Amino acid sequence: MAELIVKKRRMGMSTSKEEVGVNRRTKSKKMKRYSILFLMTLPGIIYLLINNYLPMLGIVIAFKNYNALDGFFGSEWVGLKNFEYLFKTKDALIITRNTLFYNALFIILNTIFALGLAIFLNEIKNKIAARFYQSVVILPHLISTVIVGFLVFALLSVENGFINRTVLPMMGMDPISWYSESKYWPYILTIVNMWKNIGYLSVVYLAAIIGIDKEYYEAADLDGASKWKQIRYITIPMIVPIITIMTLLAIGRIFYADFGLFYQVPLNAGAIQSTTDVIDTYVYRALLNTGDIGMSSAAGMYQSLVGFTLVLISNYIVRKRSKENALF
Repeated sequence: MAELIVKKRRMGMSTSKEEVGVNRRTKSKKMKRYSILFLMTLPGIIYLLINNYLPMLGIVIAFKNYNALDGFFGSEWVGLKNFEYLFKTKDALIITRNTLFYNALFIILNTIFALGLAIFLNEIKNKIAARFYQSVVILPHLISTVIVGFLVFALLSVENGFINRTVLPMMGMDPISWYSESKYWPYILTIVNMWKNIGYLSVVYLAAIIGIDKEYYEAADLDGASKWKQIRYITIPMIVPIITIMTLLAIGRIFYADFGLFYQVPLNAGAIQSTTDVIDTYVYRALLNTGDIGMSSAAGMYQSLVGFTLVLISNYIVRKRSKENALF
């Protein structure tokens, strides 16, 4: 009976009351059958609503001159004035340029090196060694950025840093005041970001590589394909969907900077802020100095809207080229 109802609906035919009743009873049985699964998802759904959707009501603060006395609803509406502060400041171009440049560079380099590391880890046949190396490469991702900042300071300290006291003297070079020279920091921040994040990405790509059917590689071996050709024509094409997803997710946060990386690692040194200052650190300092919550909310909303728009555009381009690799 249920199959007959489905066929009638596909053909555009109407169904009788009896058939409607059968359909309802079928749905009710399915609900009872999977009720335990729905119950298991309930905590996750509640957490998602409270943690991700309920705070979205705070968007209105971006359009208000918020103060604690008047509260969330009583504060004065100011329209787009909070956004004006962010865009009209003399540093707007610098922080936007830094945010986009660093994140674009991180996306490209992290994807390339993580993919190479994942392919290398996949070639390790000893299970104990493979588990050991996987743990080693993902460990930096689990370390707090505050600790990373002190590790970097231990290397770059002018007086007692390992590089100034050991490495540079061996090369016949004078000590460098790292926290006063902004020209070095694009390289330092890039290296630290790669060290911290490549391991996590490589494990994600490694999981995708492990899922590739071994028969493809066996057939390639029989045809005499070299290891490089197997990587180029089997491994990479087979994991393009996961590469696309991870890249699109990264593009969605291209206007968000890693606050810990740009604030804790340079130790908030004023001499190098022209190179290390991004939207997140600038808004944080402005919030500390002025206490303007509305302005910080406007910056967060601006970042979210731009990120969402970039994801839509990027996904549209991917969908035009390869529909099956699109995120949605």
